[in-house]
Amino acid sequence: MISSETIHDYLARLASREPTPGGGAAAALHAAQAAALVAMVARYSTGAKYEQHADLVTRIIGTADGLVVEAVRLADADQHAFQGVIDAYKLPAGTDGLKAARAASIQDALILAAKTPAQLILLAGAVVDLATELFEVANANVISDVAAAADAARAAATTARVNIDINVVAIKDTEARARLADQTGALEDKVILAADSLVKRVRERILG
Repeated sequence: MISSETIHDYLARLASREPTPGGGAAAALHAAQAAALVAMVARYSTGAKYEQHADLVTRIIGTADGLVVEAVRLADADQHAFQGVIDAYKLPAGTDGLKAARAASIQDALILAAKTPAQLILLAGAVVDLATELFEVANANVISDVAAAADAARAAATTARVNIDINVVAIKDTEARARLADQTGALEDKVILAADSLVKRVRERILG
């Protein structure tokens, strides 16, 4: 599991000629890093100087820490879901009955595999929202990490969307395809716009 291995071991597996982990897991770890950066900036925005914002910062720290855990869980979930797709394609198809069962298993696995990145886009949006809240009260010495968090969350969302797309095109259930496309397209656009806006504000604050 990604959550229990070293960075070195994870990267070695990611670089290997193996189907998992792949882009979906990488996207989830983008989001985990984004949330961790928000938590770090928030922790640097505590003490007497920031006392008037203590409740906000405390809430952001708690929420960001939780999002780190959830993002890593999604990394493991994505790896498991994609392995399910691979296993479904390996099912026997020697008879009409087996072919039908294999086809149904593949469709179920593809829909499941598309759900994890859909959840990840939601999580990425939550990270950008937290970073945006933190921006106004953040310690100026680490304000660049607010932009780093936004960009990492943006990467998580756009990568997750690509992973949804590659599964959706193989899903034959038109209703399921349309539902996934409708839910994730608008969310991804929202995350991108919010992240870009926040990065711009951070750069303007740095450069004066």
